[in-house]
Amino acid sequence: MTEHATERMLVEASPERCFAVVSDIESYPDWVPDLKEVDVLERDDEGRPVVCAFRAAAFGRSTSYTLVYDYSKAPEEFAWVQRDGDLTNRLDGYYRFRPVDEGRTEITYQLVAELRVPLPGFIKRRAEGNILHAAIRDLKARVESPG
Repeated sequence: MTEHATERMLVEASPERCFAVVSDIESYPDWVPDLKEVDVLERDDEGRPVVCAFRAAAFGRSTSYTLVYDYSKAPEEFAWVQRDGDLTNRLDGYYRFRPVDEGRTEITYQLVAELRVPLPGFIKRRAEGNILHAAIRDLKARVESPG
């Protein structure tokens, strides 16, 4: 079954700062607690990560997946699709950054996930909560921090 999650949040940072943080994929383990490892497998002509392999904690075990990133709508949107994964068939999503006023941005995060095996509802809800927390609240803390 495919699950959809969308979250919005206002942050005290410019859209450019937000895009810079989410496109710095190699730094994700510094601010995403469940993410253990990121390996950039391919870069584009500008040196940006395009294909990345991840290892993360999920459901009390380790999971691996590979994402392909799309910079075609940068810096307003940062999107990805899953190439492969051991627990998921699909893990596609995007961040959108909309300027609200001077120095503030509305971030929209959307994720479409399809697990390989069915899980009880309470486990899925807990996992979704963890993903949304990292995707939005941890991102908010990161973009609003100095540097």
